[in-house]
Amino acid sequence: MTNTKDNAKTGLLEGIRVVEFASVIMAPYAGQQLGDLGADVIKVEPPGGDMTRSMGSARHTGMAGATLNLNRNKRSVVVDAKATGGREAMLALVATADVFITNVRPDAIGRLGLTYDDLRAVNPRLIYARGQGFRSDSKYGNHAAYDDIVQAASGLVALNEQVTGQPYFVPTVLVDKICGMQIVSSVLAALVFRDRTGVGQNIEIPMADTMLAFNLVEHLAAATLDPEAPYGYRRALSSSRRAQRTADGSMCILPYNDRNWRDFFTFVGRTDLVDDPRFTSMSRRAENADDLYRLVSELTPSRTSAEWQEFCDHASIPAAPVLDLKSASESNYAVAGGLVVDAEHPTEGTYRQVAVPVRYSAYPEPTIRPCPTIGEHTDEVFAEIGYRPQHSGSTPDLTTTGATS
Repeated sequence: MTNTKDNAKTGLLEGIRVVEFASVIMAPYAGQQLGDLGADVIKVEPPGGDMTRSMGSARHTGMAGATLNLNRNKRSVVVDAKATGGREAMLALVATADVFITNVRPDAIGRLGLTYDDLRAVNPRLIYARGQGFRSDSKYGNHAAYDDIVQAASGLVALNEQVTGQPYFVPTVLVDKICGMQIVSSVLAALVFRDRTGVGQNIEIPMADTMLAFNLVEHLAAATLDPEAPYGYRRALSSSRRAQRTADGSMCILPYNDRNWRDFFTFVGRTDLVDDPRFTSMSRRAENADDLYRLVSELTPSRTSAEWQEFCDHASIPAAPVLDLKSASESNYAVAGGLVVDAEHPTEGTYRQVAVPVRYSAYPEPTIRPCPTIGEHTDEVFAEIGYRPQHSGSTPDLTTTGATS
């Protein structure tokens, strides 16, 4: 997917400048996506770099594996917002920007003098997007919040406990990434609104609210109509819902509609189940999900994974083998789509680059520019805007100013 074109000349967001004053994953993930779309993303970080620069192994300090993809398509500028001249440097940057993204908590951003009102004074058209743990007008507005905390506060941990008996976290930073995508969609909507009206705005993306809304899409269920009814989508909460064992491995085999189930039962020689009243409709199958999934797990070991895949493909039944992350990223499908490719970084050498997953007919070859080193573009960016920054003091890790994940 990589080419030599300048992303700013070919991107869908050509001409849009984003100042990313953020750390960890949520807001930087939003910045990555906007950069992938061609925005000029200026990542403001301390001399030691955003903490993701030290997440995991690295060939050189500040260039850990996670940061090579998370902070691609950005320019890195070092500014100490607390030091003398730091705030003025930030205001100079923001005056040239379309979007400001941060995950610094309200009290801390206020102490820095970088609130929406502060920045609007130098840029009335600015779109200011702040991701934080909880709504700023709640008693939790200034509480620290990371992915695990919001998984607990939004019901995700309890859902896992309901199914497994253990209060497990989802084994990925799901909250950070979903909320990062919410930041992106909110910013894009605000850009469209500004194009229509000329008006910038302040956007608050509370992680807890975002994830509760996300979880309730299906799990509000019967409580949608009756507040006293139990929450939860029964099929998803079945303790028997899991990948199935085959004769030589494991697969996800998911007959879905009535025809799928008739074909499945016929294939395994259990035509007696075709008219079983527990399984004759989608609603009945959901009510009896535990029984249904237990039956499936007893029947699937009768065939190999290849036999199951052949049958399911012929019968139009959704099915896929269970792949670990290495196998998934190296599968024929991933390789053919260029989803993970070897790329060359100017300082880090060969690394594995994650492709932009979405394809646009008018934007066929999105450029991926390599992750910058810490402060690589400080002089370049300030020269562009005609500002001479004052370099004094040392920049604290943004977590000390109240950043959330």
